[in-house]
Amino acid sequence: MSSSQRPPLWLAALTLAAFAVQTDDFIIIGVLPAIASGTGASESAAGQLVTVYSLIYALTAPLWALLLARLPRRETLFCALTVFAAANFAVLLVTTYPLLMVLRVVAALSAAVVLPTALAAASTQAPPERKGRYLAMVMTGMTGAVLIGVPAGTWIGAVLGWKATFAFGGLLGVTALLLAARTLPSAGYGAQDERATLADLLRPLLDTTTATVLAVTVLTVAGNLAFQTYISVLLSGLAGVTPTMLAALLVCSGAGGILGTQASGRLVDRFGPMRTFLLAGTVFCGTMTAFALLWVLRPIPVALAAVLLVVWSAAAWAVPPSLQALMLARAGMRAASPAMAVHSSAGYIGAALGGAVGGAVIAVGPGLIPAAAATAAALGLALSPLAVRSRAGKERIVR
Repeated sequence: MSSSQRPPLWLAALTLAAFAVQTDDFIIIGVLPAIASGTGASESAAGQLVTVYSLIYALTAPLWALLLARLPRRETLFCALTVFAAANFAVLLVTTYPLLMVLRVVAALSAAVVLPTALAAASTQAPPERKGRYLAMVMTGMTGAVLIGVPAGTWIGAVLGWKATFAFGGLLGVTALLLAARTLPSAGYGAQDERATLADLLRPLLDTTTATVLAVTVLTVAGNLAFQTYISVLLSGLAGVTPTMLAALLVCSGAGGILGTQASGRLVDRFGPMRTFLLAGTVFCGTMTAFALLWVLRPIPVALAAVLLVVWSAAAWAVPPSLQALMLARAGMRAASPAMAVHSSAGYIGAALGGAVGGAVIAVGPGLIPAAAATAAALGLALSPLAVRSRAGKERIVR
């Protein structure tokens, strides 16, 4: 790869920022019992730390994007990362559950600024022919959080105590901040448009095609999370997968997710976001259908389950970059920050919906989980053509 094609260092900083906030979102899962014991709360209450984090993010990300629209993205990112790191380090001083909850709210409020800002910066600063790859690079940080960040945080918590897990999140935030301060150039990271009014920023987001992209996002994420949330139960019944085997399978699926994310970026740049989404969504539905049919034939070999998991993960993680690029194309670069914020919120809403749907379906039978996931994703595929209705002035990237 020539130097002109090599990703710039500032993109690595944005990717690390995404890695930090995504790790911080789910890192609690691995130390829930220790948090409950250390704060005197029940495990159920400790689990609400994850729910509150996601809910706060989903509700405030669009609001932050609008309130901070006239501020330089570079300084906005620096401030948000500083608050994020401070909220995590402050956990070292906490001994009660209410104070821990307050710090998780603060961390979520800052994360709701970091990730949309990183995605908007990556998309607006990317060369036109590499927007998909730049978005995919930032998304790789989120995939890596699941594959590396959460297991690492869990191990740190087991060795050094649950508070060290949060200190690890703070260190990630500081590292991302220092790398961004060193590599992000001042030029080109100013406010998106100092003359823009609130109406100017909201108008593209209220368009029916943009609303369709958000609806498609909710449906596809809901389908994926309905499956992912209860994957251990499904695989146990399908192939007799034990917890130890599951850990190895999840590492394999995480690697598939990274490959899928990177492939999605290249496909977006070459064929456009809609074609990329249709391909990824179709593969996802096909994989879910295979899981549903194989449930009837259970037990199946673990090796077959592993192959399907890698394909599922690659398809699932190929979806976000394509929908992000489609969202940007419909909203326009002028509204990049609020567009990414609203789209991120839609993803969190979809995740919450998927968990709820999965919980209802699994009560009937684990074998129905893949069918429910395929149905939700298929609805998203069916709805997606409405998001590319011809409209003057939109970018050529939509095809």
